[in-house]
Amino acid sequence: MERDQHELYEYARDRIKQKKRLYFHFTVLLIGSCFLFVANKWLSFYPDRTWWTWAVAVWLFLFLLHAIKVFIVDSFMNKHWERSQIDKLMLQQSKKIEQLKNDLENAKPPIK
Repeated sequence: MERDQHELYEYARDRIKQKKRLYFHFTVLLIGSCFLFVANKWLSFYPDRTWWTWAVAVWLFLFLLHAIKVFIVDSFMNKHWERSQIDKLMLQQSKKIEQLKNDLENAKPPIK
């Protein structure tokens, strides 16, 4: 496999792993929410309060953060974006080095 093809394969594999973890998180959220509801209502675990709604709300917020990371942040801040940023910074550094070399060559020697 060529290097470019291998990088594309690795990127696709990583994205699939991310999405798989997100779907697993969603499944655990659904099952866990049902368990919390059952624990509160049917098993009479603090039945005078509806604490399970707060627990599910916090868990749902964490799931939404996970989904934003997978579908929004990681979709545009990937290896291609990282590589272009590195190339951009390296170009700026090389220009600055060339400018410093030119300034040094054009500088007048100090008078003694």
